Amino acid sequence: MKVSVNWIRFINDEYGCAANPMPDGINALVEKIGAQLGAVEEVVNLGKKYDGVLVVKVVACEKHPNADKLTFCLVDDGRANKKVRRNKDGLIEIVCGAPNVKAGQLAVWIPPGVTVPSTYDKEPFVVEPREIRGKTSHGMLASAKELALGDNHEGIVVLENGKPGDSFAKTLWLDDHIIDIENKMFTHRPDCFGMLGVAREIAGINHQAFKSPDWYRENASLPADGRKNVLKITVKNGVPKLVPRFCAVAFKDVRVEPSPAWLQSFLVRVGVRPVNNIVDITNLVMLETAQPLHAYDYDKLLVQQKQETGNKKQEVVIGIRLSKKGEELKLLGGKTIKLDGSAVVITDGNKPIGLGGVMGGAGTEVDESTKNIVLEVANFDMNLTRKTAMAYGLFTDAATRFTKGQSPRQNMAVLAKAAEDIKKIAGGRQASKVVDDFEQQATGNKQKALEASTEFINQRLGLQLSAKEMQKLLTNVEFEVELSGNFLKITPPFWRTDIGIAEDIVEEIGRLQGYDQLPLVLPPRDLSPAALNPVVVFKDRLRNILAAAGANEILTYSFVHDSLLQKVGQDPRQAYQLANALSPNLQYYRLSLTPSLLEKVHPNIKAGFDHFAIYELGRTHIKGVLDNEGLPSEPQRLGIVVTTLQVRPNWGAPYFVARKFTDYLTQNLGIYSLKYVPLAGKNILPPAWTLAAQAFESQRSAVIYSGNLVVGLIGEPTAGLRSSLKLPERTAQLEFDVKVLQELAMVNQYYPLNRYPEVEQDFCLRAPANLSYTELAEFIVKNLTQLTKPHGYEFRWRPIDIFQKAGDKTHKQTTWRITLFHPERTLTTQETNQLLDQLAATAKKELKAERV
Repeated sequence: MKVSVNWIRFINDEYGCAANPMPDGINALVEKIGAQLGAVEEVVNLGKKYDGVLVVKVVACEKHPNADKLTFCLVDDGRANKKVRRNKDGLIEIVCGAPNVKAGQLAVWIPPGVTVPSTYDKEPFVVEPREIRGKTSHGMLASAKELALGDNHEGIVVLENGKPGDSFAKTLWLDDHIIDIENKMFTHRPDCFGMLGVAREIAGINHQAFKSPDWYRENASLPADGRKNVLKITVKNGVPKLVPRFCAVAFKDVRVEPSPAWLQSFLVRVGVRPVNNIVDITNLVMLETAQPLHAYDYDKLLVQQKQETGNKKQEVVIGIRLSKKGEELKLLGGKTIKLDGSAVVITDGNKPIGLGGVMGGAGTEVDESTKNIVLEVANFDMNLTRKTAMAYGLFTDAATRFTKGQSPRQNMAVLAKAAEDIKKIAGGRQASKVVDDFEQQATGNKQKALEASTEFINQRLGLQLSAKEMQKLLTNVEFEVELSGNFLKITPPFWRTDIGIAEDIVEEIGRLQGYDQLPLVLPPRDLSPAALNPVVVFKDRLRNILAAAGANEILTYSFVHDSLLQKVGQDPRQAYQLANALSPNLQYYRLSLTPSLLEKVHPNIKAGFDHFAIYELGRTHIKGVLDNEGLPSEPQRLGIVVTTLQVRPNWGAPYFVARKFTDYLTQNLGIYSLKYVPLAGKNILPPAWTLAAQAFESQRSAVIYSGNLVVGLIGEPTAGLRSSLKLPERTAQLEFDVKVLQELAMVNQYYPLNRYPEVEQDFCLRAPANLSYTELAEFIVKNLTQLTKPHGYEFRWRPIDIFQKAGDKTHKQTTWRITLFHPERTLTTQETNQLLDQLAATAKKELKAERV
């Protein structure tokens, strides 16, 4: 954002808005802006390039005796230049090739020895006396291009004000400093993209009261012309949510010509190229108020409309809608774009004539032939404007401002100001009614008032400001503040769209007071240790247990390819799909952990590891499963995969290897009351576990329950999954709900070692083959508990083997190693045998199983 210091002065002086905005000079101002308003990137002394350039009066003009297209001029500089040669009358002789030079004009003279301003920052060209066709020219009468005021070099600049000998820079306020402030600093301050807003802020940080010009008010209106409205306008807004306000008015009999030099000077100093007086006025008002506006050629609109529809009505229809995919729009500057169907366009009732909030179209451009115009001041959705500008690479001044969220409540004030300037500079008259399509009008015109106490504000800033001091800071920048003791009721001005909560007021007061005024006190720091996160602590506990069991932790992506989901038997439509995936292999959120782990088995085997256990702690995501806040649930899971290529000691069927891991894990967590139910049974699982179970072989897997709560799944991968992922036959897998494990887990407790010898015996039962291992194990635990409790015995047990003779389909033998002990004495063999005999008798009675 380029800020002209002289423009700020002009606003304060001409409009009477504030006192001197920089009492301590330009350097102090720049430092204050950098500290309290925005980061200053560059400061340019604009006046330097115009050193020595003077205002002169053309006293006489005559045709050059030796050239048809040259004029020999005598000019008066008020004898300001002391070095130039003069004639006997004290006038300066200059040869000029401009067709518009005339006697009596005020022109701009670049004397000998002075650099042409347009070359100042490039390759400086210094003017010298020069003989042209027998006449010596002492310097030159400058065109707009030579003065860096535009591209026009066909005629000299003619001034309206000044006197001979005046500094040209001072006459047009070009003895200026341009302060370039980083745009990002103003992202939340749309009003600061205009000189009026910056002038207000500069007054505020200098603790001066600022009063906006009389014309800049929310309820502004255009004065009635008193003559008949001969130009008709109708606005049809089809997207009021995206274009909340659209104001328009028509003007008749305007004169389109180059702008006055003073107007051009205000534009070029901040980097805007002059075009013609109508376009320049719209740019000038935009740069002053931060509100973009646009002018259309009324007659071109009317002709275009008649050609398209055949409508003979003398009325212009301006439509506002979303673009249609594939339609084209030729923009100002000649570029043609093909619209994608998501941008707001301004239409002639049918075809687009402008890209809303970004740029106008070439078909309705205001040029030298224009007589009647339509002036538009609209407001566009900031997010859609940014999307449109990005999509078409059109980063215009208008788009820059609309993407910051301009207030729609300033539109009529801007329209009235632009209308006044057009009448003064381009002539013409208002020739239509004012159209004001305001979608938010029904919500009221008053900003929402906020309340805050002095304690609330001072506590956050570390200051001791009184309510009146806070009131003064805010009213300096035109907030309305009502005091009630130590409470402030604050109403932001209509252009401040960034003030929404009390904390915004804290920021505003701190900035206006000056952050350098905040006390340099370190904040108090609590040295007590931070509370441990129970989830993180529990995960560490899981990691330690699994590491002790020989498992290795891995970390995989939360995203998988749909082919992996299909191999597992899971429906990809149940998974969230990424619109901007990192790669084609990472398009879907995973539905369970075990497929991600199984996918890593074969690569590890190829790397030379033929026997290992891997695990992962991670999240899963399933469509339709929501948490307590109604958001997509992200259950934390623990997945474990154990595999081997060779038959190893103590390795049985993969399911029992998985069971061994489960027992080790749960017992170390203090969890003993688990129930294993075959997956092939009548289990009614929650949706998340139903999808996870697709990776498990139903005949060789189980659901782990604690009461009615699903703890996890245990078992072997399906045959199809083993084949597609090239898994060894001896592969087992487990998946647990970490949250449930955490709820069931007990705190580790210390038990002293038994002082007395333990008695250990193997107990083997020959049972019917249809009894599952789980049923047998539950029987052993239940009855051992009942038999040992009355005597004060304690016990441990673990499975040794399961054996079934070839051809015997009716019976199987299962062996457990049972350890008995008493905490206060040594058990006798007789006591041990008696207890195990009772256990065998109960087994025969209840299970029809015989002790072997």
